[in-house]
Amino acid sequence: MTAYVRKQMLEPSPPPASQQGVIGWMRENLFSGWVNSILTLAAIYVLYEFLSLGLPWLWHGVWVADSHLQCLEIIAERFGPDASGACWAVIRERWGQYLFGFYPTEEWWRPILCFGLMLVALVAPLFADDSKNAQWIIAPTSALTLVLLGGAGAPLLVMGIAVAVFVLAAWASDRPVKLLVLTGVYPFVAVWLLWGGPLSGPVLAVGGFVILWAVVKLFSGRLGVPLSAGIGIVAAFLWWTVIEPRLTASLPHDLLALAPVESENFGGFLLAFIIGVSSIGMALPLGILLALGRRSDLFIVNKLSVGFIEFVRGVPLITMLFTASLLLQYFLPPQVQFETILRVIILVTFFSAAYIAEVIRGGLAGLPKGQQEAADALGLDYWQAQRLIILPQALKISIPGIVNVFIGLFKDTTLVSFVSLMDPLRGVTAIVRADIDWKAAYWEPYLFVAAIFFVACFGMSRYALYLEARLKTDHR
Repeated sequence: MTAYVRKQMLEPSPPPASQQGVIGWMRENLFSGWVNSILTLAAIYVLYEFLSLGLPWLWHGVWVADSHLQCLEIIAERFGPDASGACWAVIRERWGQYLFGFYPTEEWWRPILCFGLMLVALVAPLFADDSKNAQWIIAPTSALTLVLLGGAGAPLLVMGIAVAVFVLAAWASDRPVKLLVLTGVYPFVAVWLLWGGPLSGPVLAVGGFVILWAVVKLFSGRLGVPLSAGIGIVAAFLWWTVIEPRLTASLPHDLLALAPVESENFGGFLLAFIIGVSSIGMALPLGILLALGRRSDLFIVNKLSVGFIEFVRGVPLITMLFTASLLLQYFLPPQVQFETILRVIILVTFFSAAYIAEVIRGGLAGLPKGQQEAADALGLDYWQAQRLIILPQALKISIPGIVNVFIGLFKDTTLVSFVSLMDPLRGVTAIVRADIDWKAAYWEPYLFVAAIFFVACFGMSRYALYLEARLKTDHR
């Protein structure tokens, strides 16, 4: 019996309609089994109930009113006596407090300029070799900052300087690494802009870092990096606590001086970004050093690092905030006066650094031992091996965990309300709702704050995904 042999190929047939398109996707993802089908139907029901209540409430929102009672009257007049709606007028009336706290209204141009310069200063470390994304950040940031400065009544001299800085930033955007100078200078400029006072203050503060760099540069070859860095830190500390206060007292106080603003006037998202960005910027390098110290073979370095990490991780953040507010000043010389915000930044930095150290230690543990052996075979010393071979790989592995700590840190800035600082969630909202006109506005302030927190945290998570994709070197 001769077997059947096909002599011509059939044209490929399209897949069944139930396995492609929207129907195929729903069968595979939403109704792949009876449990998945029940969960899908339950989720659809919950979503329907939520939207049926939430969408009309949002759609009936009122943006212009003098009180919550007037909001209710407008909603009843427009949509019927039984209608409900959001009273967004409370945000329209008090948006300045949510953004700047009680920062003087005539000085709003200072935090606006500070925020615009911050975004440009972050371009170099975040997009050092990506000119396209750097340009996408610099161009809209520059335009928006200049528009807001004009609306806030910034002086003409400030507008001219801002235009010059943003034009130079746009010119350097083809190689964002050129903006590292702005990144290094920005923290001192930000302190001067936000707190005011003479320009000599931040200029003299830079002197401490110059001393630290000079000591490490001069003595690292003979004494090694750790010992020279320790000597440099001590020298910088003496400069900041002994020499700088005396120089500041002897210099004229009207040299490019801005009106001083007390820390009690800071609040809202201005305070959240000051604490969050400062702590993130300082916690990462400190966490790297702690992680290296915990893996060190030196007994003292190892035990000090382990003790610091375990102690900080075992103490609640709110306890450390109370410590920053009440006890830190007792351990400092009498002539050294730290603002409450600075104390909070220091303690939050220590808290985050301990968690980052554990994340980075996990990345270091995930590297094969052959990487360190290869560095030794190349004749690299410890710090060269860590800087050129070990840490770049460990940090790439640790990106998700590091960003997770950063996001948690930024959200935890709302805890500063317990030490009498006006965070946007509890501090400012409590003040706004203390006004009898807005006493009944409950959900709207929290939704507004939640939206801004979501945008900031979502931006950090998306940048982490971008960075992971950019540093991906495997082949799949």
